Amino acid sequence: MGHEGFAEVTRLAAAREELLSAVDLPGDAESVAVADADGRTLAEPVAAERDVPGFDRAAMDGYAVVATDTHDASGHSPVELDVVDSAVGRRQARYVHTGSPMPDGADAVVKVEETEERGDRIEMFAAVPPGENVAPAGEDVEAGDALYEPGRRLRPSDLGLLKAGGHRSVAVRPRPRVSVIPTGEELVDFDPGYGETTETNGLTVSRLVERWGGEANYRDIVGDDEDALRAAIERDTDHDIVVTTGGSSVGERDLIADVVADLGEVLCHGVALKPGHPVGYGVVDGTPVLTLPGYPVSCLVCAVQLLRPAVARAGGFEPAPFPEFEATLDRKIAGEVGVRSFVRVRKTGEGTVEPVRGGAGVLSSVAAADGWVVVPESLEGVAAGEPVVVQRWESFY
Repeated sequence: MGHEGFAEVTRLAAAREELLSAVDLPGDAESVAVADADGRTLAEPVAAERDVPGFDRAAMDGYAVVATDTHDASGHSPVELDVVDSAVGRRQARYVHTGSPMPDGADAVVKVEETEERGDRIEMFAAVPPGENVAPAGEDVEAGDALYEPGRRLRPSDLGLLKAGGHRSVAVRPRPRVSVIPTGEELVDFDPGYGETTETNGLTVSRLVERWGGEANYRDIVGDDEDALRAAIERDTDHDIVVTTGGSSVGERDLIADVVADLGEVLCHGVALKPGHPVGYGVVDGTPVLTLPGYPVSCLVCAVQLLRPAVARAGGFEPAPFPEFEATLDRKIAGEVGVRSFVRVRKTGEGTVEPVRGGAGVLSSVAAADGWVVVPESLEGVAAGEPVVVQRWESFY
C-alpha cells in the first residue's frame, strides 16, 4: 500500500510488532531502596517478611474488654466495669486509641461513644462479640504472603506495602535508556527568528519517556546534515532505543531514513496511521532507531503508538491500558479506509465531545483536547450522534 510518496506503508499493528521484535529485553536486575522504587519494574517476586500489622490492635477509640462481660449491656441497661491501666481481666476495661496494641486479656473494643465514665468505673451501653473493633495481627498481610510478581510497575501505594511488609530494598529492572535527538535546520531552543521554529518535539517525547518508565537523554538539536545525523545516531547506539524527531518524510531535507539505511537497516518507512504516516524505524548496531515525524501532533501520535510499547518492552513490563470514557459525538469525525486515525476531541457538555480543529502541525490542538477517538482502518469516519470511546492518552501509566 503506497501513500503520498511512500513506496509501501505498513499497517500499524504489524509495524508495532516488528519494532518490538527489535527491542532487547531488560538486562540484569539492580537493587534500589523502596523509597526510590516508584515507577520501577520488579525483577523478582516479593513476599511479606512479617505480619502487617504485627500485633492485635484497636480499630477504634474506646475501651478494651473481655467480650463476654458486655453480653447484657444495652442502652437502657448498661454494664459497669472497673477501669485499669494494665492487662484486662474479667469485669475490667482499659482505654485504647485507634491503632494501640490490644492489652493482654482483652478480645474486643467498645467504642468510646457507647460508654460513659463513672469515676474509676465505666458504663458500657453496647454488647460486643469477640474481635469487635479489633484489627488482628496479619489482617493486612501475613508473613510469607505473596505481594507482587515480576513485571509489576510499582506505584506509591505499593511502596507503602513493601515497607510495611519489612522490605528496605527491592530488585528492579534497569530503566530503558532512550536517546531523543531533535533534528531540523529550522529548529532553535528559544527566541525563534523569522523562518525558525522553537524545538518542542524532543522535549515532549523525552518527558513522555520518563513518564512511561524510561530514562531519557534529551540531546541537542542536529541540523539537516547527513554527517551530523550519522554521528548523532552512532554516538547513542549504546542506548536501548534511539529516537529522532523530524526529517522522516520523503522530501529533499528528509535525510534520516537514508542515514539509518547507510548505518544499518531500515525495517519500515511509512505506517498507515493518521496523523503520522511518515514514521519509520530501523536497526543500527543492534539498537532500534525510531524516526518520528516533525509535525508535533504526528510526532505525539507515533510516540504513543510505537515508542511507548517499545519502552515498556525494554523495561520488562506491559503498558497499562489508557483511561477511557464513553461519549456521544456532537459533530462527525473523518477517517480513511486502510488507515487508523487518531482524532483529538474535547468535551462539549455532559457526555458529548467534538473534534478539535487544527492539523498535525497545531500543537495547541493537543492541549485543548480531552483525549482522542481511534477510528479503525475499516471506517471512513464516525457520524454525529454516534457513541465513541475517548482515550485519555496523556495519563501517567
